[in-house]
Parts: sequence; structure tokens; C-alpha cells
Amino acid sequence: MNFIVVGCGRVGAELAYRLFKSGHQVVVVDSSKETFNRLPPDFRGRTLEGEGIAEAILERAGVKEADGLAAVTNSDALNAVVAHIARAFYNVPAVVVRNYDPNLRGVIEAFGLQTVSSTSWGAQRVEELLMDSTQHMVYSAGNGEVEVYEMIIPEAWDGHTLGGLLEPLKQCYPVALTRAGRSSLPDANVKLQAGDVLYVSTTFDGVGALTERLSNKAEV
Repeated sequence: MNFIVVGCGRVGAELAYRLFKSGHQVVVVDSSKETFNRLPPDFRGRTLEGEGIAEAILERAGVKEADGLAAVTNSDALNAVVAHIARAFYNVPAVVVRNYDPNLRGVIEAFGLQTVSSTSWGAQRVEELLMDSTQHMVYSAGNGEVEVYEMIIPEAWDGHTLGGLLEPLKQCYPVALTRAGRSSLPDANVKLQAGDVLYVSTTFDGVGALTERLSNKAEV
């Protein structure tokens, strides 16, 4: 597949190299040729010095044939404009924008663009670890608004139903239950056993409420 990475900072260089190592054709665009020094010596994709917002530069990068474009410069405004041009004018199938300033995230999302906000996601993940390091997040969707957590069922909830655990809570949905190495799609009537591994899709507030509930003895 053909990909364009606009911005060769730390994220752009790492992304371009990962795509290259996966066997894809990669063109890296940046306004400063010195940034290409961040690319590993064995990188064999193309580099193109110029402004990613310029039509001529994008077309030289192969935007008309591109399967995807990532706008990952250090400017949220530039990333949003480049991504909008790629999608609206060149119909690039997959366009992703990196967002730095959380205050501008809503503006970028208003364009309907896929946005990765490393600042928001990172801050939320640090908060989770500070609040409760026993929470094990195994999957994060979007920018961390919804995540899947791995929770161990304690002795206090042995013999109680999954519905009894989750029904009083909001925004907690079971994904899978693993017992003795075998996983299943559980329903509300399944009886929990101490040591079961429950995977739950929820929000940050939801996992906090579930953690608190698991720490309390279940009502008989």
C-alpha cells in the first residue's frame, strides 16, 4: 500500500519506519530536510522537502494514488488543513490527524477526521495508573474515551451473577469471561467464580465505579 506521512518529527519518523518495515511504500514530507535525519539508516522510503499544505508537494508525494495519509506535524492547524485537503479534494481513503492541544481537538473532529490525541490519551492513562495501578487496560478506542479493562473476580463475588455485579452500574458492558483458560461471551445469568478474568468495556468513570464495587462484599 502507498502511504504519505506529513511531518518527520519523532512520531512521524517512527510511523514512517513502521510502515516501511511492514512492506509498504512510504513518502515522508517535511518542510525541513534536517528532520529526515530522524529516519533510521535502513529506511528506503522517499523523502520530500516542502510544505505539506502545498498542492504541488502533495501531488509529488503521490497523493492521488495514496491509500492513506497521516498528518503528524507539530501544528494542529496544519495537520487539520492537510488532512482535510487529502480527504475532501483527493479522496484519500484513510486520513489520520495527530492532535497536540486538547483545546483544539473539537475543531479537528468537526471536520469529521480521525484524530489521535496523544496528550489527552497520555494524561488519562497516567491518571488511571495514579488512581489505581491494579486496573489493567487491554484496549483503548478513540482517544481513550472507551477502553476494555481486565478485572479479576475476588472471593467476595464468588457465586454471584454477572448481572448482579454490573446491572447497578452505568457504562459497563461485559466483553468476555475467562475461566480456567477458556473464554466465553457471558450473559447476565452466569455465576462468577473467584479468579475469573472479566473483560469489561467502559469509560474511566465506569471502571472506577466497578473497581469500587468489586472491592466491596456482594449483597446476599
